Amino acid sequence: MSMFCYQCQETAKNEGCTRSGVCGKKEETANLQDLLIHLLKGISIWGEKSETVNKEAGRFITEALFATITNANFDDARFVELIEKAIVIRDSLKAEAGGEEEHDSANWSGTGLETFLEKATSVGVLATPNEDVRSLRELIIYGLKGLAAYTEHAAILDVEDDALYAFMMEALAATTRDLSVDELVALTLKTGELGVTGMATLDKANTETYGNPEITEVNIGVGKNPGILISGHDLKDMEELLEQTEGTGVDVYTHSEMLPANYYPAFKNKAHLVGNYGNAWWKQGEEFTSFNGPILMTTNCITPVKDAYKDRIFTTNAVGYPGIPHIADRTQDGKKDFSKIIALAKTCPAPTEIETGSIVGGFAHHQVLALADKVVEAVKTGAIKRFVVMAGCDGRQKGRNYYTEIAEQLPKDAVILTAGCAKYRYNKLDLGDIGGIPRVLDAGQCNDSYSLAVIAMKLQEVFELEDINDLPISFDIAWYEQKAVIVLLALLFLGVKGIRLGPTLPAFLSPNVAKVLVDNFDIKPIGEVQDDINAMMKGA
Repeated sequence: MSMFCYQCQETAKNEGCTRSGVCGKKEETANLQDLLIHLLKGISIWGEKSETVNKEAGRFITEALFATITNANFDDARFVELIEKAIVIRDSLKAEAGGEEEHDSANWSGTGLETFLEKATSVGVLATPNEDVRSLRELIIYGLKGLAAYTEHAAILDVEDDALYAFMMEALAATTRDLSVDELVALTLKTGELGVTGMATLDKANTETYGNPEITEVNIGVGKNPGILISGHDLKDMEELLEQTEGTGVDVYTHSEMLPANYYPAFKNKAHLVGNYGNAWWKQGEEFTSFNGPILMTTNCITPVKDAYKDRIFTTNAVGYPGIPHIADRTQDGKKDFSKIIALAKTCPAPTEIETGSIVGGFAHHQVLALADKVVEAVKTGAIKRFVVMAGCDGRQKGRNYYTEIAEQLPKDAVILTAGCAKYRYNKLDLGDIGGIPRVLDAGQCNDSYSLAVIAMKLQEVFELEDINDLPISFDIAWYEQKAVIVLLALLFLGVKGIRLGPTLPAFLSPNVAKVLVDNFDIKPIGEVQDDINAMMKGA
């Protein structure tokens, strides 16, 4: 076995990738990522000994965790740089703290790619022999990866919470210790608690910077000017790209998880923000080809780059791909330089039209709560019988057609609440409305899943219910990568039960750990479409 990775939903045979990743990740890259995580544990062992939170270490852990998320970074050279920096930070913290630590992740040193790859073979996922302990440790680590993504997005907008950095160190260090299953379960729920904090922090950063999302009709056709396609999740990159393209004759289009940028007041009225091009991340091979112009990948969701567009795709932030130009981080008080992308765009033809029309979104918590009286009245009169939360990720597997069929076959008195790219399975269907309330309410990116929790808690308050599970809300969640994991853990911390999770349960859940989740939270796999609809409409 040359590698082992089972962190995403599409892992081979729902067991684990052992030769190369289904995502396209190669053996060396997977092993370098394992070594980086190993060193982050060492940083955390020493970092949590400090009387105050070491922000440099916290920010680095956040950056490094984000780089290991599925489909974020395939560039071995970038991981070597991160590993070398991790060793320096760890050794500095160790020198400050003094003393010795038995765990190898705190003490190992060495440099060079060959040394790194040799060491990596002994520190991967399977280094933990007990299946249940391994399962819980990895569940926590994958939750931390998702938390790191939200934390980094907020930090880019100058909103930070030291408690998030402190917890990442606490949790990573804890995964090196001989904790009982009960202690690891408790730490898993604490990860969910900090997930709620992280999502709230990002929501604050986004809305204070760009305003509260508004109901917006987004064009899905194309214009006549050359364009730049921006994908990923980073709104600061969107801000600076729009600023630098204004007046240049180059249009900007969002792709996949950047669609919700169109809902923010700071962006939506920019004349050269034409709309959204394409669908979920996994279709980028064909859609990047037909777009014709340059593409900017701002965060995870890059797939192996095709020859058809390899000369016009750029990465930035945590994203990396061998041979693809990388836009450097902004300097302090500075901005990123997108001039090369803009210059290239001017030489390219306009995008090829792949669809026409528009889609409506912008139903984050502020907007939905502004409609609260209308929503509550619809529930009280029976016009709305059920809310079904269908947030999360999309992916390539044919089994995900389940979510399209659910949307199509749900009774007309059911409303879908969504966030994340899972919505591309149904957000272009004509599902109508209920008394003017659209039957698909899109809160935004997976980063905006916090809105769905806020909406649920507000409805619980309005209806004066003691238990959130007494609401007419069912959860039918699609997952793919680690940001979905932290959303799931956040929902569990909030006490939500009866979540359906698909298209498969995570491979990293051992049978015993899966049983704990079933027994305590009634988590269940998705089933047959009509059976699940019947059960959800009955609140089961």
